[in-house]
Formats: sequence, structure tokens, C-alpha cells
Amino acid sequence: MTETATRVRFPVFGSEATVVTTDPRALSEAQWVVQDELEVIDKACSRFRPDSELVALNATAGRAVRVSPVLRHALAVALRAAALTDGAVDPTVGASVRVLGYDTDFASVPRTGPAVVGIARVPGWQRVRFNGSTVEVPAGVELDLGATAKALAADVAVRRAAAAVDCGVLVGLGGDIAVAGPAPVSGWVVGLADWHGACEAEISGTMTIESGGVATSSTTVRCWARGSKQLHHVIDPRTGEPAEDVWRTVTVAAGSCVDANTASTAAIVRGGSAPKWLDRRELPARLVARDGSVVCVGGWPADGTA
Repeated sequence: MTETATRVRFPVFGSEATVVTTDPRALSEAQWVVQDELEVIDKACSRFRPDSELVALNATAGRAVRVSPVLRHALAVALRAAALTDGAVDPTVGASVRVLGYDTDFASVPRTGPAVVGIARVPGWQRVRFNGSTVEVPAGVELDLGATAKALAADVAVRRAAAAVDCGVLVGLGGDIAVAGPAPVSGWVVGLADWHGACEAEISGTMTIESGGVATSSTTVRCWARGSKQLHHVIDPRTGEPAEDVWRTVTVAAGSCVDANTASTAAIVRGGSAPKWLDRRELPARLVARDGSVVCVGGWPADGTA
């Protein structure tokens, strides 16, 4: 992931976390801080833990309830993402993704199964009533914060870790990467590939960041089949089904991992109109089509690396 060898990896959220520090002596403490923060966010935001706040909130059936500051923050981030993307990134896709078969931690999702009968309509993020202290989720609406909560976890964890160890820190959660503190002299060098676990031969290029975050959304990693239909986890709220496979991956750099992930997910949903949408927002992005061709916008170098 970076040119620095001072790193540790561990499983989290059905994926893999990476923590890198510029000071080797700080790695152990940074890892502890990151793991602690990830556990807090998982307990608040997971739709797979029966003891999570999100599961309890989804069961309130239209009653206004108070939630923890952690879940309030995550909800505010998710609703902001929906507003910024005109609903392309919508936290009310929970029922849709569940009906399609993604109803447990992805490692436990059967890769094949019977055809899906019926598609769950996406109610729309505007139906969630949130005033900053209480939340009301209408009956029948299921929230899924997966599109933003992991990126938020990377942002929060890296800031907390950098403050604790007083050096540069990188936190990677699957395709979501956030950095904080002083960067290495040559910056944080990040490899570009279809998935976070790619071997060196599968890395198609690199990019360098000194602050903020970078995120890659993909239609090729979290995928499964139901009947003869291939499915993936990025839902188009307009249809309640997986977004059309225009892009294999979209990588975006932004001022935070949340903003990068919001944009990369929206780009997958927007399909063919994504390059213009990203360019208008001056977001450096690299889009890889199904045939492997690369489109770069927003100042990303034409050779596909940064």
C-alpha cells in the first residue's frame, strides 16, 4: 500500500485493516487506538450485529428515539452524502441489499443461490427524520450505513491515532484510506488495484497523497450470484438493484476518506455520466471500465497514476 514498511494488518468488518506509522515505535499504540475506534463504530453502525444500535434503530418502526453521539455522527454523514449526490448514495437501501442476499457479514454470504423473487424499493433518504438529537425511521425502512460508515471509521480512527502517537499515520479499511499527521518525505504512496488484497503483480499504478483520503469503489469484489444473475453490493437507489456495471473500479481522492468514498460510490451508481459529474466537482478520479480502459478526470494525470 505504501513505501513504508512500518505496518500491521488485521481483519475487520469482513475485510482487512492496515495501519502504517512513520515512526516504528508508534505502531503498536496506533494499532490499539485504531482497533478501539473501529469497535466503537461497529457496535453503533453494523447491520450484522444483533447488539448494534443500528439494528435497534431499524426496529423502532417510526418512533423518534435518541441514539449515541457515534451513531448520530454516522447518520449525519450518511444523510449529507445522500444530499451531496442527489440520492445516488442513499442509506435507505438496507432492505434492497438484504433481499438480494447480502444479509450477513460478506464472508458468510453464499456465493450462489436461488433466483431473487421481487426487488425491494428504496424508500429514499428524505423519509428519515433526524434533528441532530433524535432519529425517526419509518416502519418498513431499513438503514444501511455501509456506503459511508467504513470511510468515516477510517477518518476518525486515523485522526485519533495520529493525535495519540504524534507522528504520521495511515489507516486503510479495504478500499478506504485516510491519513493524518506529518506525511513521509515522499508522501503516502498507495497502490491502485481492483481490490485491497491484490498482489504486487495486480497493482496497475500508484498515487501519492499527503493529507485527506482516497477511496476505491468496485463492482468486482463484493459480488455473488442468485440464479443466473450476477449481483454486487453497490445499489442504485432508483431501481433497488445493483448499479449497472459500467465501471469495474472508481478511485477518488478528496479532503477526507468520507468525501472520497461518497464520490466513488456515486460514480459507480451514475455509470456513464460519472466522469462529467466528478470533473464538475474538481475531484481527481480514475475510472476503470469493464474492458480495462481507464478514464481520468479532475486533474488526475492522463497516464492513470498520481
